[in-house]
Amino acid sequence: MYSLLAHYGRLIRNRRYFPLWLGQLLSNLGDTLHYIALVVWVYQKTGSSMVVAGAVFFEVVPVILFAPIAGVVIDRLSRKGVLVGSDIARAILVLALVFTNEIWQIYAIVALLTLAGTFFNPAVSATLPMLLDEKDLLAANSVSWSTGRFVQIIGSALAAGVIAAVGAEAAFIFNAATFLVSAFLLLLLPVPIGQKVAARGWSGYIADAREGLWYTRNNRFVSRLVVVQALASLSVGATSALLVVLSQEHYQLPASGFGAFILAIGVGALFGPFLLALLTHGKISHPRWLFGPYIIRGIGDVLMAVATAVPIAWLLLFIYGLNTSSGMVTYQTWIQRRVPDTMRGRVFTWLDVVWNVMKVVSLGLGAWLAERAGIEVVYYIGGTLLFISGCIGLITLWEERLE
Repeated sequence: MYSLLAHYGRLIRNRRYFPLWLGQLLSNLGDTLHYIALVVWVYQKTGSSMVVAGAVFFEVVPVILFAPIAGVVIDRLSRKGVLVGSDIARAILVLALVFTNEIWQIYAIVALLTLAGTFFNPAVSATLPMLLDEKDLLAANSVSWSTGRFVQIIGSALAAGVIAAVGAEAAFIFNAATFLVSAFLLLLLPVPIGQKVAARGWSGYIADAREGLWYTRNNRFVSRLVVVQALASLSVGATSALLVVLSQEHYQLPASGFGAFILAIGVGALFGPFLLALLTHGKISHPRWLFGPYIIRGIGDVLMAVATAVPIAWLLLFIYGLNTSSGMVTYQTWIQRRVPDTMRGRVFTWLDVVWNVMKVVSLGLGAWLAERAGIEVVYYIGGTLLFISGCIGLITLWEERLE
């Protein structure tokens, strides 16, 4: 454990990684406060699962519409410029939330925030291999997730008190400030130019996007991963978005109880990458480390609807966090090491498109089921589908190895 922490410490001190890490750390804290404030506000105002699902719906649509072009932009232009511009745009949009009074205004701002994030998140994933050696990629992804979840814990603990004392607006203002600080830190990031897709004019964007789609469909590993991600998104889109409904209707908790649920996930996600590193010693070459977390989390989602005791729910959500973070770290590392730099931005964004298309379907079906059959049915079905997706991944990619 000591050598693992020492490795993480050396990585954080690396000047080629530190500005990116610190910017993400602060932004994650602001995002946690922002998310809890927004979801609780919408549900308290309307009391409707459909309206909560609607807010998440507008977080999804921009990804579906614009991610293919975002991937081309990331592979063509300066990735530092993309990162800084996205942060500044999100700071302005979050501040605009302070002046909104209507649900449709919040939906519009949420959609634009997601659009900016559609450029930012894949750009971060595509940039890391340019900053670090391959042997440090797993550690970097682990550090990002663990420290991100640490501030999620802090944000979850503060959220209920902040919202009760000064209202959701304070959370929005704080989040805007973290985006501006992140943009400043990213300006200090020494990002190499690297190989870029040759610019072919505006008409070339469509051709470049199609090229990324062709690679996604024809590469053996990526094409099978797309199938698994599609089924997984169909399962978790509804269960993740409607956790606030489960906490208040099934477990009979107040708004602060939902914050405690997010806190339990955050604690698990904090330790997930450490557990992964200790179990694998940095060797995640077998796909069981990629798809095993889907199976375990699927079982946990079903049990969430069966259990009625809040401490059991906390335990299940802690395990949920362990699996989500370790699975995501493995997922990021596999793609970063298996996909060439000139294609990486487009592959990440096409995977985002698949994930979010299925998420829209999941949200619609999940909200409909929650209001007609009960929130428990959503978790029974969602957990089963997630379990199946993990099994499909193991079966179809059992022979694959991350060399």
